[in-house]
Amino acid sequence: MALTELAVRNAKPAAKQQKLFDAGGLFLLITPAGGKRWVLKYRINGKEKSLALGMYPDVSIAEARKRRDAAREKLAGGVDPGDAKKADKRAAKLAAANSFEAVALAWMDERRPYVEPAQYDKTLARFKNDAFPWLGKRPISEIEAPEILDVMKRVDSRGARFTAHRLRSEISRVFRYGIKEGFCKNDPARDLLGAIPPAQTMHFASITEPAKVGEMLRAFDGFTGTFPVQCALKLAPMLFVRPGELRKAEWEQFDLDKGEWRYLVTKTTTAHLVPLATQAVAILRDLHALTGSDRYVFPGARDRKRPMSEATINAALRRLGYDTRTEITGHGFRAMARTILHEELEQKPEVIEHQLAHAVPDNLGGAYNRTRFIKERRAMMQKWANYLDRIKAGAAVIQLNAGTRF
Repeated sequence: MALTELAVRNAKPAAKQQKLFDAGGLFLLITPAGGKRWVLKYRINGKEKSLALGMYPDVSIAEARKRRDAAREKLAGGVDPGDAKKADKRAAKLAAANSFEAVALAWMDERRPYVEPAQYDKTLARFKNDAFPWLGKRPISEIEAPEILDVMKRVDSRGARFTAHRLRSEISRVFRYGIKEGFCKNDPARDLLGAIPPAQTMHFASITEPAKVGEMLRAFDGFTGTFPVQCALKLAPMLFVRPGELRKAEWEQFDLDKGEWRYLVTKTTTAHLVPLATQAVAILRDLHALTGSDRYVFPGARDRKRPMSEATINAALRRLGYDTRTEITGHGFRAMARTILHEELEQKPEVIEHQLAHAVPDNLGGAYNRTRFIKERRAMMQKWANYLDRIKAGAAVIQLNAGTRF
């Protein structure tokens, strides 16, 4: 008699293995430990063999019968279903090793020692969100350009055109790695250059009107978050360094007596010197009492051995009511300082650019010198801090005569 679902569900283990037979060679093997496995008994070339069809209840009796029938179809065609199953497993294992996801992760492991952790994490997130769900399990050698273009269009359709171009570039690098390692023979992503329109450069949101800057600085004084974050908010416009350089600042880089901060610029790994105005030194001395025993000037809220999160400044700005997409962002303080220093305080562009650690070619072809214009930069940084104090206090910016503003 054929088995029933009720009989299978109620079958109890015994001291020895039991077999409950269905039809067509299918039976349920019950182990003393209580496991229930579907098995197909068959003969091929005069030999009796068995084929495991899955565990109950993961595989229902109806599903077990479907698998039995599929196996018997192979037998009718002269194919050993056991050998076919082993071949399928080998093919699946090989496909998994050569899948786009496996090759992409291998490429990322190879380059991991040479990139910033944040950059590694962002690339991995792009792959997980925008590539792996559609390309991940595909053998890399079988992926063609239209499949990659579909991935790019899907990203572009949500308004992330820059990300779509970045993703194409990273997919292309995975294929080039795959070619090097012998997983594939060509790079279909390379053929997609220009397949979607170029991304328009989006400048970081910034406030450049002195009255609005003063309003923002007063808002910083009223910030109710932690003291280190408030100090970071106050120093960000005053020092106008890159956000990552501020949050990763280490106490050993500072000489508060000399009013100097020396560190390596993250983008170029060149040494940079930031002259500290007296206002900046005062803020840092107050903060030193709290975090001076830590490595980082702005330690993380949860782990003081790490710097504060890269999202902290923008989160604080949003908490104060600022839209970090359209009004001001942590990186926008650089544009703010560059504009006002030139237009309001009439500082020389080359001095400002050096303080921003931008490449400024000179007559000798030099791109950047950390000590160039150092006297002018010291004076400029103090003048800038004094200016911020004045507009924070509500002082009007009055044009006295052409080209001169206070």
